[in-house]
Amino acid sequence: MGTLYLVRHGQASFGSHDYDRLSELGHRQCRALGEHFRSMGLRFDHVVTGTLRRHRETYAGIAEGLGQAALPVEAPGLNEYDPEAIVRAVHAGELAHPTTPEAVRQHFRLLRDGLVAWMHGRSVPAGMPAFLDFSDGVGAALAEAAAPGGHVLVVSSGGPISVAVGRVLGLAPEATVELNLRIRNSSVTELVAGPRRMSLLSFNGLPHLHKPDLADWVTYS
Repeated sequence: MGTLYLVRHGQASFGSHDYDRLSELGHRQCRALGEHFRSMGLRFDHVVTGTLRRHRETYAGIAEGLGQAALPVEAPGLNEYDPEAIVRAVHAGELAHPTTPEAVRQHFRLLRDGLVAWMHGRSVPAGMPAFLDFSDGVGAALAEAAAPGGHVLVVSSGGPISVAVGRVLGLAPEATVELNLRIRNSSVTELVAGPRRMSLLSFNGLPHLHKPDLADWVTYS
């Protein structure tokens, strides 16, 4: 038996030309999460992250707040899908840079459509695996992370985390996409790994940001 603590990375640099790095707020979110874990007396037996910069920076912030540094194992199966490829597979027109509220809404409308098409096998995003292969990669990474048992910290992205929950609950693609688009930065999703299957214990929690004065620390992209 073991518990996987799936953490979505802190706020990244959405709208910039280099999304794959945390914003200043993102760093603060992650340090706050580490401080929360420390206040709960939680120590991790293993740490697994994706290979992206925002995953590494997220773990660095958690480790700083927690006061426990460990050498993480990196698992490519925890990396995010390519959102631009997902969108371009269903939208041939020009893509507006998401720097205005309307452009952001349009981006997420297209992303929702693109994700559903990819998951149903109706689109083939350039450079992306088939969705079933992506999903199996997530499942394999989590199974390997859970194998030693104990408390395991897993740092990943919204896509793999929503896919993991969708696999556990047997959700349709549309429901998995809605989970994906609701996962908040630095949120914690807990899975309990039993001898035969995983089960969901909690989803998308922000126990480290519950104070009223931290309301503006809650972000989604």
